[in-house]
Order: sequence, then C-alpha cells, then structure tokens
Amino acid sequence: MSIELPPRWTKLRFHPTQHAYINSPHRFNTVPAGRRSGKTELAKRKVVRRALAAATKWTPRFFCAAPTRDQAKRIFWNDLKALSPRHLIAQTPSESDLMIQYLNGAQLWVIGLDKPQRMEGQPWDGGIIDEIADTKESAWPENVRPSLSDRLGWCDLIGVPEGRNHYYQLDRSAKARMKASGAASDWGSYSWASRDILPASEIAAAMQDLDELTFAQEYEASFVNFEGRAYYSFLEADNTAPLVYDENATLNLCFDFNVEPGVCAYIQEQVLPGQYELAANGVKLLDHPITGTGIIGEVHIPRNSNTPAVCKRIIKDYGSHKGRVVCYGDATGGSRGTAKVEGSDWDLIERDLRPKFGNRLSFNVKSANPKERARLNAMNSRTKSSAGIIRLMVDGAKAPQTVLDFEGVRLLKGGSGEIDKDATPKLTHVTDAIGYYVEHEFPTADNFVRRVEVGGV
Repeated sequence: MSIELPPRWTKLRFHPTQHAYINSPHRFNTVPAGRRSGKTELAKRKVVRRALAAATKWTPRFFCAAPTRDQAKRIFWNDLKALSPRHLIAQTPSESDLMIQYLNGAQLWVIGLDKPQRMEGQPWDGGIIDEIADTKESAWPENVRPSLSDRLGWCDLIGVPEGRNHYYQLDRSAKARMKASGAASDWGSYSWASRDILPASEIAAAMQDLDELTFAQEYEASFVNFEGRAYYSFLEADNTAPLVYDENATLNLCFDFNVEPGVCAYIQEQVLPGQYELAANGVKLLDHPITGTGIIGEVHIPRNSNTPAVCKRIIKDYGSHKGRVVCYGDATGGSRGTAKVEGSDWDLIERDLRPKFGNRLSFNVKSANPKERARLNAMNSRTKSSAGIIRLMVDGAKAPQTVLDFEGVRLLKGGSGEIDKDATPKLTHVTDAIGYYVEHEFPTADNFVRRVEVGGV
C-alpha cells in the first residue's frame, strides 16, 4: 500500500552506512555518529514508518526517548507530528501526553528518561533513545530493555559518544556480537563522521573552534579516552603572557564558592598578544588578530575564606572600575560555602558589590550548572583548537594560581572525563569558576554547531 507522505519527508542523499542502518536486520542497534550528521533524522523516520506499518492484534506502542522529558520534546515532538501523514492520524496528537495515535491503532510516545520508570507497566514494540550517552546508566538494562521483552521489541540507541562510559561499553559489545554472528546477531553497530554529511567549510570551522579531543568526539564519533590532565590543551609557554586591563571594558567576575580556598577570576575579552586567525593554508593572518578570553587576575584566599571576604578583595582590586561588571559562577549559590544564615552567596555578592558598582553590576548565572564534561570541552576548545588557534590566555604574574590549576587538575582514572576532586583538593576551584563563564559564553557541541542544511541525510 502506498502512502502519501507530507512535505517534511524531503529526499535524502544516499550514504552507505546510513542506508545499512535504516535497513539493519538487527533487533538492537548502537548508532554513535557525528554531531549534525543525520542520525536523529533517520531514527525519526524509521520509528514513524514502523508505527504506520504496524498491524497486530494488540495496540502497537512505540517510543522516542531522550535523557529528560523537555529534551525529548524538543528533539522529537514537532518533527514526529510533521512526519506523520495527517490522514493517517486518528485524533489530534496529545500535547500533554506527547502521544500520536494512528488509524491503524499504533501509538507513538515521546518520553523522558530522567524518570525511566515511565517505560514500565506496559509493553513496547520498539523505539529509539537519543543522546543515550547522557541517560542514566541503569535506564537501558533496568527499565527499557525489560519493557521490550513481551513483544520482542526493537530499539536503536543513538547519540554522540561521551567519553568511555556505558554507551562505549554497549557499542563495544554490539560490535563484537555483530562481528561474531553477522546478520543473525541481535545487536548491530553503525557509525559515520560528520564530515560525510556536513559541508567542508563547516568541518573546517569546527576544527578552528574545537580542541582535538572534543572535535574527535563530536564530529568524528570517536569514543575518546579522557585521562590525565583535565585541561590538556593548556601549555604555560603558549597560554600565558602579560595582559592589559581596560577600566572602561566589561569586567567579568567568575565565582566558585568555597571556604578553602575562596576564589574569583577576573576576565576581560581582549586582543591576545601574538595570536592571529589562520588562512585556509594555515598561514597566520597578521591583519586579523584574535580577540579572546584574557584572565587578567584572581582572588585566591587559601584558608578561612567566605564570600564577603572575596567581595572585599574584589572591591580593593577593582572598586574603581568604570565599565560594566558581570558575574558568572556556580548556580547552586554556594551550598558548600558561606553559612546560609546570611543568605545565599549570590545574595551576598549582590549586597556587597551593588553599592560599589550600582546598575553597572549584572549576573549571568544559569538556573542549573552545565555538565562537567561540557565545561571541560568548552575550556579546552577555547584554550587551543585542533587547528592550533588560541583564544584563552592567562596573565601568569597576576593569576599564578590559575596557571597551577590549569596545569594540575586531573581526571578520574577510568572515568568518562570527570574531574578528580580528591586528587587535588586545593585545585579545581578557580578553573571551575572560569569554566562557568567560558561554557556560558563560548559553548561547544550542539550549542556551537550552526544550523546548516543537512539535505543529504
């Protein structure tokens, strides 16, 4: 039976690995592919086709899941409605339940795995999980996989690699089973790089903006082994130099709330000494100096500190600043810092700095902290891109602790890129503070990628 498809079903360019994935004979598939390479688009089309073709004596039920409900809705909901032929939809899609009911009785649900128990209670015929590397490790084996058993349901686990975590283990296992049993295996694995799909100019731009390991993970779908130094892109010889302070330019104050030590980093975006944009052939463009992140100083109170003490130092150092003053930092407001009887740390900063800076003081603090890996990726990419471009420098004479932090912070051995807070308890704090600023203003991954036309996937 032929089905008239809506305009959302644009024609796709042939790509051999994508074609193999769409026609996979395997019940379960891991699909680690590069950022913006079409993996999610293919998965959406696959699940809609399966739902429209379902013909069973029970009510066929399919799902599209992501780490949180809001994320799942953002990724899937509008596209699934646009991909579904209106004449085959039984009733208006439920905006509250995020469910589409088709005339053949099939249901297609959008689900967040922040509460993976949502998968339990009723059996499923199949579905997809996007950003699987960011889901709870227990969600697949304990909640999703058992819900597929009654109907021998299928599932595709797609996403960009996120270090060597549970998704890495799932993909390794899938590859081994596929190699051992071929088409008869329950598991298959399909991977392709972003450069197969995106324009060469976009790949070149990403290489200039992302550090080598982040580029390999995000665009080449590599399960990168993050071990050793957290800020592996930082070299004192390359990333330190005398920097300037401009009393009229914006002064960024970056906080991480602690008692030992109390810290704040001073940052101004400025022309970085000796740094230039690169031409396509790698030659420095001396008429295009790089404006980047300059860490011009720091507050570092080793012991018995608190937020008022840090603010007192800020006023001493920059109380006469004439430009805007913008605060960044830990969204938790210092739950491990100043006693709550005085109010949150952000309340204390407001109380102490507002009289000095007036309406020139503002706050850029997110409602929740970004993932640690996102901060590290942004910091390393800003520090030095895979093309060798430096966009972050430290005045080592005025911010010596910052240099020590960049050089000394370590990652958990055998982890997926998490900072080892116990290995260097006196470190991490000032680079954490800087990381909140850099991730906020210069994020990587999905936030970096331009919305280019992906007509070939």
